[in-house]
Amino acid sequence: MPNARHELILHLIETQDVTTQEMLRSLLAEKGFHVTQATISRDIHILNLQKKRKAAGLSCYVRSNTAPVLTNNLMTDVVNKIEAAMHTVVVSCQPGTAQAACAVLDRLNIPEIVGTIAGDDTIFIVTRSEESAKQVVSLLESRIWG
Repeated sequence: MPNARHELILHLIETQDVTTQEMLRSLLAEKGFHVTQATISRDIHILNLQKKRKAAGLSCYVRSNTAPVLTNNLMTDVVNKIEAAMHTVVVSCQPGTAQAACAVLDRLNIPEIVGTIAGDDTIFIVTRSEESAKQVVSLLESRIWG
């Protein structure tokens, strides 16, 4: 996972009954991650978290068993450009959004992708071949900009 905050969120929901976004925000702040409610909401979406009722009657955040969907609202808002360069795909994003977008891409489990690296505003996707890179570009463009 490309983001330490996302790793911490997953750890928190697996070890505690996290019932609200505010509770999650507070727990993250205790660990040094000071974020806004909007960031928490976006992280919940990126990580594909759902609320489930537990035995004690509490509705708590849990990891979803379904695959996340590459949704237009996140990716359309953050991705500026996608292009292939040999067997690499470069995705240009809005500043500060590449790690979140990369987390979504990683969860798609696209077989042509060998690995990804995210910076602040750029994602590098390594593919198996030049042809695979072209396929990934086409797939992402169709899913993002349809």
